Amino acid sequence: MAQKPSIPKGTRDFGPAEMARRDYIFDTIRSVYALYGFRKIETPAMENLSTLMGKYGEEGDKLLFKILNSGDFLRGVDAGELAGEGSPKLAAQLCEKGLRYDLTVPFARYVVQHREELTLPFRRYQIQPVWRADRPQKGRYREFYQCDADVVGSDSLLNEVELMQIVDEVFRRFGIRVCIKINNRKILSGIAEMIGEAEKIVDITVAIDKLDKIGLEAVNAELAESGISAEAIEKLQPIIKLSGTNEEKLTIMREVLCDSETGLKGIEEVDYVLKMLDACSLTNAIELDLTLARGLNYYTGCIFEVKALDVEIGSITGGGRYDNLTGIFGMPGLSGVGISFGADRIYDVLNQLELYPAEITTATQLMFVNFGEAEAAYALPALAAARAAGIRAEIYPDAAKMKKQMQYANARSIPFVALAGESEMAAGNFTLKNMISGEQTSVDARKLIDVVLQQK
Repeated sequence: MAQKPSIPKGTRDFGPAEMARRDYIFDTIRSVYALYGFRKIETPAMENLSTLMGKYGEEGDKLLFKILNSGDFLRGVDAGELAGEGSPKLAAQLCEKGLRYDLTVPFARYVVQHREELTLPFRRYQIQPVWRADRPQKGRYREFYQCDADVVGSDSLLNEVELMQIVDEVFRRFGIRVCIKINNRKILSGIAEMIGEAEKIVDITVAIDKLDKIGLEAVNAELAESGISAEAIEKLQPIIKLSGTNEEKLTIMREVLCDSETGLKGIEEVDYVLKMLDACSLTNAIELDLTLARGLNYYTGCIFEVKALDVEIGSITGGGRYDNLTGIFGMPGLSGVGISFGADRIYDVLNQLELYPAEITTATQLMFVNFGEAEAAYALPALAAARAAGIRAEIYPDAAKMKKQMQYANARSIPFVALAGESEMAAGNFTLKNMISGEQTSVDARKLIDVVLQQK
């Protein structure tokens, strides 16, 4: 008995109706990116592991999908090393390449590799899949799409302001109510200084970034396990629990971080972005969240995350400023800032809230019934004219029973069906049936097109 086919856990198939919805997501995001002057690039699915490793922190490195070298990949490997499971040295010998974890690091590599061709500041967008060897669960997949936009070669905070406008506009078009959260890695560095654990900044940010997922008690336990003192953890509590308006939070943090030059610089940057956005009249709320850390090590300034308000799901957009990313590829001093829409999570949110426009799942608008060779030949010129007018149209390929053809049209949710038998052909007309209302009218080819176009 043949084995039933399956796909790897954490991946999904998408049929025609699902792809129509996904294309709606990609097209919406793409159109907003274009409005703001971003241009599209693509990079390979796989990168050299030397490009990827060390860019996402220790946890991120563990989630990289590594690709075995082709051919005899065990040649030259010491038997003792082979017996030592999980050896990083062994992995480096067996795997020279890996699937990309995100689009930002490949983009940084692209900028350095093509620096002579680029005009700075360079504004690019990229919509491609990424892979993470994560544990699959609701809203978390091993293969998923990201929709990134980045600006490199500019230190201006106006870039952050425009990226938040893009986020707001995209979700306004989708009809999804969101909260845009903002913080700054400099503020987090200042907090680490203030509690006397400056060298533990990575451990602190990794832990508090999990607050929404695991709760305060578990975060405090993780901080303690990382070697952070009980006194420092106690000092951190009022900051983690801080509430109020954005201005109230900034006022308090100015006092808390008054002795930290780095922390005050972060507050200044967030204050600027928030004030500029106030003048832009965003549709969605933007909130200063001091627990927002964005676990990736390359962020250095403002960081962002977007939460859907009406659906329980993780962040659906994120990003931030990275001042040093291209330096690891030989181009120091080039600042960048970017955002990434999680298309797969947005897909799930739109599904749950039933926010897709009805017309996007209607692939074919008009179907011609096939009664036989002569009738098909009669319909073909009208079919061509309908397509030339921008109507998505098809003819049933077989001269099957009428019932079967109408069942096909119903199953495909085709709103109009055109029929031409002997009497219609003699009169030079078609019988056009509205599959929603059931109404039938006799029309010529030109009128047929006009009726269908009026319903678009």
